[in-house]
Amino acid sequence: MAVVVDWLDCCKSRDLEAMLDLCAENAALDCACDGVQVSGRSALAAYWAPKLANTSSGAFGLEEITPRDDGVMLDYLDFESRPARVLFAFDKEGKIAHMGCALSS
Repeated sequence: MAVVVDWLDCCKSRDLEAMLDLCAENAALDCACDGVQVSGRSALAAYWAPKLANTSSGAFGLEEITPRDDGVMLDYLDFESRPARVLFAFDKEGKIAHMGCALSS
């Protein structure tokens, strides 16, 4: 769970490089919020850079974090302060291998 807290802290501080360092080289993102699927460091950077550059005032607030058998579930406020959920999966080194996100209702 610590990696997910670190990921959220990187988002709050807009530290793209530190966020990417938490991810495996071939990490993937399936974003139902935007209908986007990306994988790899450069694609993740291209996806996240504009979001981190244009955040709303309540962005990246923690709502709830829950450990699961297959990873960690994070409920938080996205870059536009909308309620969202991300499911994180990790590789053997503890790096983020996959993120799946969707807006919450």
